[in-house]
Amino acid sequence: MRLWIVQPLGETGNWGQRHYSYRLLSHRIRVLEETDAHGALGAAGRDVLDVVQQIPEQAVRWAADWDADPEGMHQRQWNWAQCGGRACGSGRWAESVALTTSHARRESAAQTWIENLARRAVDQALAGTDASMYAYSYAYGRATGHAVAAQHHTRFDAYVLDALRGTDLDSPAAVAA
Repeated sequence: MRLWIVQPLGETGNWGQRHYSYRLLSHRIRVLEETDAHGALGAAGRDVLDVVQQIPEQAVRWAADWDADPEGMHQRQWNWAQCGGRACGSGRWAESVALTTSHARRESAAQTWIENLARRAVDQALAGTDASMYAYSYAYGRATGHAVAAQHHTRFDAYVLDALRGTDLDSPAAVAA
């Protein structure tokens, strides 16, 4: 990923009602310099990139866990997504909290890029494996959760962060009665 500092050339503006007032649009730009890419990922961009670099080895384990016990992992994932507990909230609730926070802080684009980077890391890690489609999907969810948790690690407490990371999914005791 690369990030550039640019200067608009010619007419600039904010044409139409679809565009937000904080956006400046231009038909032409001049590239002034390249800057560190982590800035495009928000205030915790460096932390996010560190987590994304760790995803490939975790993705292989996540996919192997899924393919070793698809029915058990499906049940564990459903429990994580729907049911919170004392240690952490439900996965879907945590994802909505993160999305709402990103939107409120004008970091929705950063979160989208973070999720795309996490998915790309999973794709690269599992490319030479015979992981099932469901294992890919599970690894995508775990990877995006970890990366988004890194984006918000200074904003949320462990209750939300652990739900995003799916920490309950790593222990066999995660199956609810």
